[in-house]
Amino acid sequence: MSATDIATSVDVDLDLIYEQTKAIAEELINTAAMKPGQILVVGCSSSEIAAHAIGCYSSSEVGQAVFTALSHVTKKHGLYLAAQCCEHLNRALIVEEECAEKYGLEMVNVKPQLKAGGSFSTAAWNEFEHPCAVEYIQAHAGIDIGDTLIGMHLRHVAVPVRTTIKSIGSAHVVCARTRLKYIGGERAAYQK
Repeated sequence: MSATDIATSVDVDLDLIYEQTKAIAEELINTAAMKPGQILVVGCSSSEIAAHAIGCYSSSEVGQAVFTALSHVTKKHGLYLAAQCCEHLNRALIVEEECAEKYGLEMVNVKPQLKAGGSFSTAAWNEFEHPCAVEYIQAHAGIDIGDTLIGMHLRHVAVPVRTTIKSIGSAHVVCARTRLKYIGGERAAYQK
């Protein structure tokens, strides 16, 4: 199968995908006690959501449904959303320029599309007010939809968050929050 063979339409319940995504994001944000201005990184395989192998059945409709849900939730909580691109773009991220500037992230020149970047990051590019691409980020929490490997974009130390909903469509979902490192050894005192 070549990149030109990737499907662009799929028969799934987009309302259910929206609701599952929204519920998972809300639960993670609350469990992680995220604060306004922090970053939520999300990797999403629309192929896996539609019960296909990652990268083989990209769907702009599914990517848009996931993005819309996450956009609503992150705006409500005052968070920045970082949309991870696929492997073809080295898992670069699409963020608002404001986020890149606030966190001192170096912008790179690439624009995601369905077959190089993925449907979710393409939706982010099209919907953000001032989108830009960055190669690296250290997010405060993350959602991995369909085993997209977001760990490289999380701060140390990542801690798994077990959400009530374990999948979006057919895609396995893993969530993580991050915590400060404990340093100093046995004589040190800690905040929590």
